[in-house]
Amino acid sequence: MKVLGSLVALVLLSGCGLSAQTGSASGKVPVVAVENFWGSIAAQVGGEHAAVTSIIANPDTDPHDYDPTPQDARTIAQAKYVIVNGVGYDAWAAKLLDANPAPARIVLTVGDLVGKKVGDNPHLWYSPSYVDQAVEQVASDLGKLDAADAAYFQRQAADYKGIGLKSYHDTIGAIRQKYGGTKVGATESIFAYLAEGTGLNLITPPGYLNAISEGADPSAADRATVESQIATRAIKVFVYNSQNSTPEVQGLVAKARAKAIPVVSLTETMPPARATFQDWQTAQLKDLLQALGG
Repeated sequence: MKVLGSLVALVLLSGCGLSAQTGSASGKVPVVAVENFWGSIAAQVGGEHAAVTSIIANPDTDPHDYDPTPQDARTIAQAKYVIVNGVGYDAWAAKLLDANPAPARIVLTVGDLVGKKVGDNPHLWYSPSYVDQAVEQVASDLGKLDAADAAYFQRQAADYKGIGLKSYHDTIGAIRQKYGGTKVGATESIFAYLAEGTGLNLITPPGYLNAISEGADPSAADRATVESQIATRAIKVFVYNSQNSTPEVQGLVAKARAKAIPVVSLTETMPPARATFQDWQTAQLKDLLQALGG
């Protein structure tokens, strides 16, 4: 990362002053989420007792290759609570945290929470069960940082899971009930956790999914399998990441449409026009449900 060394130096030089700040002027817990999908969840769990800042909020930004700014370094250093995706997805954030240790700070690395390691599929926010685990952990962590409002954070989490995420979970349940086991295809691993959560049978070779996600060339055998699955209409729906629409991906999408296979687009990051995590995810799930047959 071309600017990380200078940012680490910046944080080290100013670290004592920054880490001494244990709260915000408003009395709210200062929370930093590296990605805005986790930030949206944290804001709704934290409610009026947390001030949440998301570093990556631009849908055109790739968290894998993000170059943090000096302001990002300061923002992370001043937080009492930091949420990192982990699994190698945002490794630069962990380096900034290591550069400015603060004993009172709590860091939630979602990958560690759900038992994933570097090399595993990092798109954890597409797993319904991982989302629920993160909601519960955020409430627990905020309660440790602000014990006086611990019961409030637990109520917020319960309301969020029961009300805020209701349409999200209901749509997942509808897909599982009506279309569980249905064979589907995808261009990359972003869809793998969601396919599992909805009970769909993702038959695209894992090697192909991982290669496209990582910007690598799939093997000839995997490419031939994907093309055959489309040509023979072995899949009911074809899913692709519209933020990673390479010529190869565009070609597969065109072939799927030519075979009258419904195509569904997902995005890796949350569009700023969407108000919340659940708005974004539920809209995509409803598109998927409609493509499967409604």
